[in-house]
Amino acid sequence: MDVTHLDSLPSTNTYMREHAAEFDHGDVLAVREQTAGRGQRGNTWEAEPGRNLTFSMMLRPRAIRPADAFLLSMLTALSIADTVTALTGTEIRVKWPNDIYAGDCKIAGILIENSFAGSAYDRAILGVGLNVNQTRFVSDAPNPVSMARIVGREFGLDEVLARVTAGIVAAVDEFVPATGGDTLVERYNRLLWRGEGSHPWHDNITDEDFMAAIVRVERSGHLVLACEPERRYAFKEVAAVL
Repeated sequence: MDVTHLDSLPSTNTYMREHAAEFDHGDVLAVREQTAGRGQRGNTWEAEPGRNLTFSMMLRPRAIRPADAFLLSMLTALSIADTVTALTGTEIRVKWPNDIYAGDCKIAGILIENSFAGSAYDRAILGVGLNVNQTRFVSDAPNPVSMARIVGREFGLDEVLARVTAGIVAAVDEFVPATGGDTLVERYNRLLWRGEGSHPWHDNITDEDFMAAIVRVERSGHLVLACEPERRYAFKEVAAVL
């Protein structure tokens, strides 16, 4: 697993995609500053240069089928949550589909770009933005937080990067879908942000606000909410109201 450090790029995911042949499974591309980082639904990611982690990883998950692509999202999100929990001593949860939350505040975002070759993975480029040492946020993001804010001290960026990326590679390499898929889905559901009780949601298709509890997130990545009848949503079709 090689780590490449660059000072600045518009997007680490874009660079890694354009130079995919140069990166092996587990290789990392990290930058001090990312000028056009993207999140889910086209959101931007605020990161003070030199204070946080913005990086991409090349993953070639041979054991996961394209039909089970969301299992890779679950694996990586849970791995990051586990590592940040260990480093901060604070329980970290996953906000569907794959944001990382401390309490009601977002500490990390994930963007996965999958590429398939027939019935197998060609590659997956995992982009991660993790708030580490930034303590002042100036964008209109509603609820950012950082590791330093949680514990009241700064962290070594190289150490955090090494811990996070090693955890991700281990999770992917050790995963056996035939025996671990159901267990992974169960654990993902147990670690869901707002996994208990009824909370506000916005239906992006009907433009409706409503209250509902999470029933489950399925292996496919669909979110099922407790309504009459139950509602089943794909990505971008519904959003939690903060």
